[in-house]
Amino acid sequence: MCGIAAIFKYNDNRSPVESEELIRIRETMTSRGPDGAGIWTSDDGRVGLAHRRLSIIDLSDRGSQPMMSADGIFRIVFNGEIYNYQPLRAELEKKGYRFRSNSDTEVLLHLYAEKGRLMVHDLRGMYAFVIWDKRKKDLFLARDPFGIKPLYYADDGHSLRVASQVKALIKGGHINTDPEPAGHVGFLLWGYVPEPYTLYQGIRLLPAGSTLWIDKNGRKELNSFYRLADELARGCEINQKMGVEEAKHSLRTALVDSVRHHLIADVPVGLFLSSGLDSAVLTALASEIVPYNLHTITLGFNEYKKTEHDETSLAKIVAQHYGTKHQTKWISRDDFQSDLDNLLAAMDQPSVDGVNTYFVSKVAAEAGMKVALSGLGGDELFAGYPGFRQIPQMVNALSPFRFSPSFGKGFCWVSAPIMKHFTSPKYAGLLEYGNCYAGAYLLRRGLFMPWELPGIIDGEMVREGLQELKPLLRLEQTIDGIKTDRLKVSALEITWYMRNQLLRDADWAGMAHSLEIRVPFVDVDLLRNLMPLLTLGKPPSKRDMAKVLTNPLPDELLNRPKTGFSVPVREWLMLDGGSMTTERGLRGWALKLYNYVCNKGLIY
Repeated sequence: MCGIAAIFKYNDNRSPVESEELIRIRETMTSRGPDGAGIWTSDDGRVGLAHRRLSIIDLSDRGSQPMMSADGIFRIVFNGEIYNYQPLRAELEKKGYRFRSNSDTEVLLHLYAEKGRLMVHDLRGMYAFVIWDKRKKDLFLARDPFGIKPLYYADDGHSLRVASQVKALIKGGHINTDPEPAGHVGFLLWGYVPEPYTLYQGIRLLPAGSTLWIDKNGRKELNSFYRLADELARGCEINQKMGVEEAKHSLRTALVDSVRHHLIADVPVGLFLSSGLDSAVLTALASEIVPYNLHTITLGFNEYKKTEHDETSLAKIVAQHYGTKHQTKWISRDDFQSDLDNLLAAMDQPSVDGVNTYFVSKVAAEAGMKVALSGLGGDELFAGYPGFRQIPQMVNALSPFRFSPSFGKGFCWVSAPIMKHFTSPKYAGLLEYGNCYAGAYLLRRGLFMPWELPGIIDGEMVREGLQELKPLLRLEQTIDGIKTDRLKVSALEITWYMRNQLLRDADWAGMAHSLEIRVPFVDVDLLRNLMPLLTLGKPPSKRDMAKVLTNPLPDELLNRPKTGFSVPVREWLMLDGGSMTTERGLRGWALKLYNYVCNKGLIY
């Protein structure tokens, strides 16, 4: 895992790339790559690449970046892991390509030489990379299908600047930092900044599953090579019958395959272990593949000791059951307060989640780990959230109001000022929003509702932000062509909550401690292998997932009622006092974050 940066002076821009700017961008990302640093600028000064390295595969200097092809035509900076790099390398060697390293980075270089921009269709992994073609004088950017790894860019019409973090681009200078209404409104709506926006007009996030090509004359092509809605819509066309044992075998085969690929590394790989089925199943499968010296880590919160939210005791039972080297770390409010400034600085873009991942990553790094597997994505894939049941129920119950939108709007306008004093403000929008999947999902996952925003930020910013975001329209596009209720909710959760919050939190929180977090449930091949199962009349649940293990999970875990994971951020804030802590759920934490960003400057 690494931090990457690039500057490309295109069109009629004659000012050369400043090495000092490139170094400022790179060094802002030191925690992403403490094992090495590299920089390169072209002879004509048009392009520069920089890199911070966290050594995971091929620990030698031969894996250093920026990496150049043997003929000097291509150069690359790459952040991520390509899990199928070994078979890809074998295919390329058959075609005559020669390798000087054992890294997946060099595989990308040769694959680009062989297939050009179509190379992305062959990749399995998490990645963000930039390739410079000396012969054609063009730059190629790519980001993985689920958006596990970030890639931000700023284009002023003469220069393109690229980095793994927003604050790195800002540190380099020459960036338009005027507020982006869509980013500000998006954060207050969701608790995260939805892609492709940031809080700044001058910076965009390359969308997941997209590539950006730009040549020396400034011609650009932004292409989407993977769209989840299309994948799931195609899956809905599968009409396959399968017996119980055949389905169980297919499920196990797909899961083992993904875990095996995500364990590929030249350093030890550990696991985040909670009392949930996702991480427990990963631990069980990993123990089958690596039956010795497997390291697991669990986080506990003092406020939750001996309550239903305490993860530690069951996690310890699982660890003992599978013979892992286990560590439990307890976090208190004092730990939260003492590390709060570091946490906020690492956050890059504001997010109401990620506190747990920040601290468990810190513990993992202190234990000497460089790579950890996370159960992130299991709920989205195997329908673990209450929303998989609640959203279809809401839509079906309120569907009659779909044909009288004025009534729903009127009810919201009249009831909202009253309801906010007694219950969740979302209830005011039930009739207006709850009659379709897009609206019901907004009610389910939204933080502040659209009608509340003018009370928080400037009304004109709200108007411009909502006009740009078009949240209901974009939510509807997310499920376009998908026929089943479960896959509709999966598409919404994966595209919005998982991509914009969970995966982004895993990136910044892990990288703050130089830890690579891998997510075996978030894998293109796994999803494709599971599609025949997900479209069955009775698709697999999380309990079905747990039944595929050779060594079954302990009964204490299997029989535990689902409680959902929780972090006591609200309890910690309540002790600080202040009116914002009277807000429901994480709304107070969101306001605290937003105030910090706007008044103190999160990026500095």
